Amino acid sequence: MKKKLPAKRYLAQPSTKTALKLKIPAEGKLAPDLQKYFAVCREKLGFLPNVLEAYSFDETKLRAFIGMYNDLMLGHSSLNQLEREMIAVVVSAENRCYYCLTAHGQAVRAMSDDPSLGEILVMNYRVAKVTAKQRIMLDFAHKLTVTPAETGEKDRAALRKVGFSDRDIWDIASITGFFNFTNRVAIATDMMPNEEYLSLSR
Repeated sequence: MKKKLPAKRYLAQPSTKTALKLKIPAEGKLAPDLQKYFAVCREKLGFLPNVLEAYSFDETKLRAFIGMYNDLMLGHSSLNQLEREMIAVVVSAENRCYYCLTAHGQAVRAMSDDPSLGEILVMNYRVAKVTAKQRIMLDFAHKLTVTPAETGEKDRAALRKVGFSDRDIWDIASITGFFNFTNRVAIATDMMPNEEYLSLSR
């Protein structure tokens, strides 16, 4: 009779933000505006995303991360917020970034009111029930992630053909580039997502 193996734990303990031993200050030691930002996050989400706490070891880096994230994901753009989150998931799926797949997969579930869409985008975005225009957008984000040097005018022309403006192309490229950056930092530091994401919007 085979010996029963202990159940595997696939998640780090909630207190583990990264594999790096960074000197994370007590929240009360942060600048007042950052403390306020963290409080707003808790109010809206019910918890503080681990990525923010991890970045708080350096206020300059934290502000840069927050500023770029808020501009790309929440700022003015013809892309709606769901489409931006879809790009985040497709990029993160190709990079196999557990943190971003977990967090942004949940955002896709919440914004689409479709519990399966986040998972479909993770597994194979090509079979997701999205519009033809969104498919071209995701094809572009995927190619820019996998073979950036092969991305060129033909790909931009395909985006224009389905109605994206040059400003939209800039936004798609910027969101794709941002998540390729954040994926690599999260993977390199073994950043773990909050467990709360897993059960939300199901």
